[in-house]
Amino acid sequence: MPAGLDADAPLRIAYLTYRGKPHVGGQGIYTRHLTKALCDLGHSVEVFGGQPYPVLDERVPLTELRSLDLFNDHYPGRFPAFWEFKSRYDFLETAVFSTGVFPEPLAFSARANHHLSKRLGEFDLVHDNQCLGWGIARLEQKIPTIVTLHHPITRDRMLEMAAAPNAYRRWSIGRWYSFVRMQGKVASRMPRVVVVSENSIQDIHTDMGVDLDRMRLVPVGVDPELFGPLDGIARRPGHLITTASADVALKGLAYLLEAMAKLRADGRAVTLTIIGRPKPGKSMDLIERYGLRDSIEFVSGVSDERIVELYAEAELAVVPSLYEGFSLPAIEAMCSGTPLVATDGGALPEVTGVDGETVFRCTAGDAGSLAATIASALDAPDRREAVGAAGRQRVLERWTWRRCAELTVDQYREVLAMPQNIEKLRRNGRI
Repeated sequence: MPAGLDADAPLRIAYLTYRGKPHVGGQGIYTRHLTKALCDLGHSVEVFGGQPYPVLDERVPLTELRSLDLFNDHYPGRFPAFWEFKSRYDFLETAVFSTGVFPEPLAFSARANHHLSKRLGEFDLVHDNQCLGWGIARLEQKIPTIVTLHHPITRDRMLEMAAAPNAYRRWSIGRWYSFVRMQGKVASRMPRVVVVSENSIQDIHTDMGVDLDRMRLVPVGVDPELFGPLDGIARRPGHLITTASADVALKGLAYLLEAMAKLRADGRAVTLTIIGRPKPGKSMDLIERYGLRDSIEFVSGVSDERIVELYAEAELAVVPSLYEGFSLPAIEAMCSGTPLVATDGGALPEVTGVDGETVFRCTAGDAGSLAATIASALDAPDRREAVGAAGRQRVLERWTWRRCAELTVDQYREVLAMPQNIEKLRRNGRI
């Protein structure tokens, strides 16, 4: 290690998240819990985020890098009014959006580069959470930088295009996701890319061209003291729970809704809680088509403690995804002791373990397989109890946020020890 940054020295970390609210998918949860665990280890973390802003531990300061918030919950895809433009980065964000491309990674990275370039002497390194815009590549030339890439967004693009109803829609989706080419090029320039599963490492290498020797496996975690079995809460017969952070093909919610319709047609009184916001789109259309409105409730914006209670009320948790780079909802359900039904999509088999021991496995993209697996699990209460207990034990042995933070710090130390980064630290006055 460089002088002044020995193996036990606390680090000063600038953590970037272009979308970090805890209720917006796994990236927000990752941000909240990893930064907290890093503080628990004695390091200092400052988060730089765009809207929706993350909710953080009280020890973690947030610097807001405001965007135009073109994709807020109330008016997604809106065009900004002229008085909203405050900087050249607002013009950049709008210009990219006007071409039909998702603009946030590029615009946020430019804002982050502009802001942090004035504060290089305050931090030992930058940790980027899956933004990977061109501004991150420019920032890496000035300060040691590491990135987390949860899974290749190429898989989101592929599945969305496969589900598109016509050629124009496929072209439009391909255009929207064209920022992925930028992410692949930026990731390939980074000295270290942290990835959350072996499956994602292989897919990122195949789809985005990132060299295998630049990537390291650092699985994410769960808080075992928070996510655990609860006494005094009875499970509701036939009740299921799932998480749907977005109404996109990748999450497989459409297949779960079809499976529910099949189960109800067979006379089973199944109900479902969806952790997420109800939004106009394919899933809401399917709920109406299948007559499921009275059987489904949406829950959003609630505390982690309430989510644990919701798991305790369900007989089964379901992850119907077509692809997952890891799946925080899967390990949170398992850690709570709720038996899990999960597909074989992406890294899910790697995460959830052996079918019938720690999970009830079904085929991704097959509503019939999903319905049959749910029915079989509902009919076997003793087996459910055993799978739930074994699932929790699997998580306790493998995934905690403290362990995630410890492994992440190991990667920080390796990056800081690289000769080119020692020179950056010297130039920035850190050594």
